[in-house]
Parts: sequence; structure tokens; C-alpha cells
Amino acid sequence: MFDKFHEECGVFGIVGHAEAANLTYLGLYALQHRGQESAGIAVSDGARMRHHKAMGHVNEAFDEDALTKLVGTLAIGHVRYSTAGESKLLNAQPIVVDSVHGQFAICHNGNLVNAGELRDTLVREGAIFQTNSDTEALVHLYARSRESGSEAAIVDAISQVRGAFSFVIMTKDRIIGVRDPHGFRPLALGQLGDAWVMCSETCALDLIGATYVRDVEPGEVLIASTEGLKSIKPFAQAPQSQCVFEHVYFARPDSYVFGESVNEVRTSLGRRLAGESPADADVVVPIPDSGMCAAVGFAEASGLPMRMGLIRNHYVGRTFIEPQQSIRHFGVRVKLNPVRSIIEGKRVVLVDDSIVRGTTSRKIVRMVRSAGAREVHMRISCPPTISPCFYGVDTPKRSELIGATHSLEEIRKYLDADSIAYLSLDGLASGVRGGRAKYCTSCYTGEYPVEFPRDEAAYLQLALKLNPEQPSDDGSDRPLVDLERDPVAG
Repeated sequence: MFDKFHEECGVFGIVGHAEAANLTYLGLYALQHRGQESAGIAVSDGARMRHHKAMGHVNEAFDEDALTKLVGTLAIGHVRYSTAGESKLLNAQPIVVDSVHGQFAICHNGNLVNAGELRDTLVREGAIFQTNSDTEALVHLYARSRESGSEAAIVDAISQVRGAFSFVIMTKDRIIGVRDPHGFRPLALGQLGDAWVMCSETCALDLIGATYVRDVEPGEVLIASTEGLKSIKPFAQAPQSQCVFEHVYFARPDSYVFGESVNEVRTSLGRRLAGESPADADVVVPIPDSGMCAAVGFAEASGLPMRMGLIRNHYVGRTFIEPQQSIRHFGVRVKLNPVRSIIEGKRVVLVDDSIVRGTTSRKIVRMVRSAGAREVHMRISCPPTISPCFYGVDTPKRSELIGATHSLEEIRKYLDADSIAYLSLDGLASGVRGGRAKYCTSCYTGEYPVEFPRDEAAYLQLALKLNPEQPSDDGSDRPLVDLERDPVAG
């Protein structure tokens, strides 16, 4: 909808509840912000698994008839945004299979960086793949494992993959949650009466009335059944590399992620931003919705009033059709509208959580100017994004990241802002518990904690060919990188 990193996926699982499918449906509603391409639920009644998957939002994927057929006391569910594999129904999750180890269903949030290598090896050995999702490589490893029992086979399969993953796995009588040893992606444990729940964010626990117990730990395999919990840690320890962008943008502000309140972290980042880069202005205006918390912190620390100078239309559907040039910047205007009484004649600080390509930010700045702002100052509550992510986040190539290809002054000119400032990396690190020692900041530094295949990394090293012309003032969206000349863009 806006020029942002795309969310990854959301996972949910529950064991020991008569309304398992319905509660999973509600849990996926709470996690909808993490993926909007497809949704799916698998259930088990202790003897047989059933599942339903469809493209679209949760309310589009399920109706009363579909949920009525999902009978069982165990269920897992998934909302997907594709970071590996095409956006097609065949790639929707959960993936459900029957193997020598019994029936098995899996939901995955993250990205397996060695999935391509594993797939090539498995195909040479005769495996037949039915999707192009990285998760299916793990399914084949599980089915081929020579370990005895489903739990041992799961551990054996996971020990062969690398990258970022939070899995929720279902066998006929238990739910198994797994986080990679680095802990890139979140996974929370909750309790609802005698039932155990695992999910990507605690907001899903809140919706169904469950109590947050703790996070599944990095490198932990947590097995939940009607008999209780069993925890094993079969993998070698690794330095923690939790995704800091969960706190910057991905997670809902009412969630606790990695043991911290997302709202409090984002507000703290806004305070730090105001301390590092104050603005001589009259009013702080958040760019909704992602800039809200940071704007509150910025306003508190700066002593400036925060006003809702931009109103977001929450009813723009996924299939919105934009007319051709009939109204200037129509796409942004249908989603955001300035409040002239707040902006006119004022020096405005626009606060947002991040800038990726810069195209939407530019339109917003110009829209605020057209509403009568005397000055417009951009403040961003994270450092410049200079590198793609290979750990489960759909990001543009490096050549498309404005922070990687342009200086701060060039960005300011392109956005048509009077000033621009980003939060420093030290400021970001000081806003999260454990700092850089426990968080992955590869999108800001280009330093990757888990090695990935050379073919994926190649374009990071290629020279960038910038467009020699300055972006025009005619309202056009000429790309910052010359797409015809740059072999890595497009």
C-alpha cells in the first residue's frame, strides 16, 4: 500500500481446545498485517488431518462452511506474504503431507537461505516438488529422515537448513514450535485454560483471551500436547540476531516481541530521534499508521504538539484501480489526505518509521506543501536502509534503495523537504534491550550474520549507475536509478 518493506508471514498454533479451528481463524485475523496474499488452517482430531487454504485475506479465505469442516482439537494456521516462491495457491501454507513418520503439517515464517541448494540435491535424488516455496525442502528432509519417530525426524530435518525460521508444526497429537538458533523471527507461547498456543505476536493471544507465558527461545524445539510442554535444545548455540525491523515497522504496536513492548520501543526511538535531530517547527505530524508511535515520542521529547495532520483511508482494497494521470498523485491521495486547518501556515515535522525507495515519501511531502505548510521537515526513526534482507523480508534490490544510492542531501532534494534526518544506528541500538549484540541490523549495515548463496548476493556487489538527471519537479516518478542502464534494477 505504501513504499515499505513488505511483511513476512504470520504463524499460529493451538493444541487441546475444542474450538481449535475457530481460535486459529481469530489468531490469523490478528496477524493479518504480516501477510495478505493467502491464508490457511490445518486441524487434527488425533487420527486425521484436514486443511483449507485460499488466496486473499483471512475473511476472504474462510467462510462458515469451511470452518465447520475443520474439526479437531489441534490446529495451525498461516498468513503469507511471499519472500520465497510465487504468490500462488500452490505455495499457500500450511503444507500438509503424509509420510513414513505419519501426517505432518507445517507453517513457516522466515527464509531458508540454503533452500535452493537443498532442492537441487533432493531433486537429483528423485524428490518431486509440488511448490516453489523454500519450506517444501524441509518437508522432504523430514519425510526422508531415517530417525525413529516424528520428533527426532523433525530435529534431523531442521538441523540441515540454514537461515531465519520460526516454524509451527503439527503432528496428529501435538504442536511443535521451533526458532532458528539466531532467533531472527519471533514466536510466542501462550496458554488458554488447558490449551497451549504458539504465535508470531502476542496480539493474537490478546484477541482469543490467552495469557502470554514466554517466547520460544532461539534454537529451542518446544513440543506442546495435552500432556503438557517438553523443551529440547538440539542445535549448536549461535549469536542472537533478532530482526530489529520487527520493532521498527513489522509488528503491531500492541504486541510484545522479543520480550519488549513494540509501542514502548517505537516511542523511545522517536524520543531519541528528537534528541539527535531536533527541528525548529510548529507541529509534529505522524505518517499513519506506522509513524504514530515514533511521532508521539518525538513530540514528547521536543515539546511540540502532535496533531493528526494526515488522515488515512482504511478502506482502500487490494484491487484498487488507479486512473491514468487523471489526478496528480492520485494513488497516495486516495490513501492519505492532509488536514489543511492543522498544516496551513505551519512548519511541519513529518515523522515516519522508514524510507525505502522514497517515491511515496516524496508525494506525501508535496501533498503537505500543497495543503499550505510553510516548511516540511522529514524525520525517520531508523537509520538509512542500504541493503536487502535475506532472512524472510521482501526487500528491493540495493540499487532501488534510496539510502544506498544517494547522499542525505540528495534524498532531501528528491523528497522536496526543507530538512531530513534519520535516527543513528547507535540511537536505534540503544532503544532495544541488548542493543546490537542481540539484533540483526543487516539492512542498515550490509553485515549479514548467516552466509547466503553467491547467486543471491551477487547484485549487492555490482556497481550502481545513478540517473545523471536530478528528479524533476513536474510530479513525475522518474526512478532514482536509471533502470535502462542498471543491470541489477527492474
